[in-house]
Amino acid sequence: MKKEALFGGFRFVGGKFLRLTSVLFAISIICFLLMAFSPLDPLTQYLGGESAVVSGEKAARIASELGFDKPYPVQYVNWIKNLFHGDFGYSTIYEQPVSSVIVEKAGASLVLMLVAWIFTGLFGFAFGAIAALKEGKIADRFIKVYSLALASAPPYWIGLLLVMIFSVGLGWFPVGLSASIGIGRSNAGLGDFLSHLFLPALTLSLSGIAQMTLHVRQKLLDIYSSDYILFAKARGESRFSQFKNHGFRNVLMPAVTIQFASLGEIFGGSTLVEKVFSYPGLGSAIVTAGIKGDIALLLGISLCSSVFVFLGNFIADVICYFIDPRISRGGIYAL
Repeated sequence: MKKEALFGGFRFVGGKFLRLTSVLFAISIICFLLMAFSPLDPLTQYLGGESAVVSGEKAARIASELGFDKPYPVQYVNWIKNLFHGDFGYSTIYEQPVSSVIVEKAGASLVLMLVAWIFTGLFGFAFGAIAALKEGKIADRFIKVYSLALASAPPYWIGLLLVMIFSVGLGWFPVGLSASIGIGRSNAGLGDFLSHLFLPALTLSLSGIAQMTLHVRQKLLDIYSSDYILFAKARGESRFSQFKNHGFRNVLMPAVTIQFASLGEIFGGSTLVEKVFSYPGLGSAIVTAGIKGDIALLLGISLCSSVFVFLGNFIADVICYFIDPRISRGGIYAL
């Protein structure tokens, strides 16, 4: 049985990474195709746009140095070859290696997404549990209205609204950036950094909190209508005791799955949120790369984001394996 479970574990992990490889390959092809059919010319964008005055000889030399003089299929094959040697290419926007840009921008984005992700899990689970415990009462109705309203609101609209209220109107928080102008993120104090981080993190987490709340509420209500809860009621257990003894463990696994699966949505939402708040992270960089035709940077960030989402789903599967005894008995390949 142990050998079978071990073999199942290797098969599960191998299947996951094989799927990741195929997804990364597909994403790289799609990005190249999008740039190939885009009206933007990477060389023209690099030289400063249509209004740039550059001699034909100099433009040809720069195109040859950057590889823009070759057809897109050849550029793609060369990029793949360099990738196997750890070279993600050269960013024409920032004029430095793509790996350096990603390392520089990733820190700010990871902090933003981590704070928003924690807010999503903690407050979403708590609000969902409260709504289920107070089903039909004022608290439940208020939480449902709040969740439905925010779940349908786009993040950029929420961000603009928060800026208008808390930055422009009340003046409690700065309008954007990750540190005060003239200081820089590396020299900013903790208070200054948190004041710039609060509104983007709140904006990014609000819609996720709403979705988590609705999910946990519905799952708990399904649990409360099950047969074993009816027996618990017959034994005289209170609503809270039912949640503590039966509901919490049964709703935990789907909540954890949703929480880690939301990493993709958080990364996608951070792209819009970072642009609204001029937050210098990966989301803002990938938008700029797409607008200015920086193929290498667009590919690099796209691949990194795919790995990020994959790790979230993979961790969710592993955690569910340890939470649910039925999965443990069936072997991890049962996932």
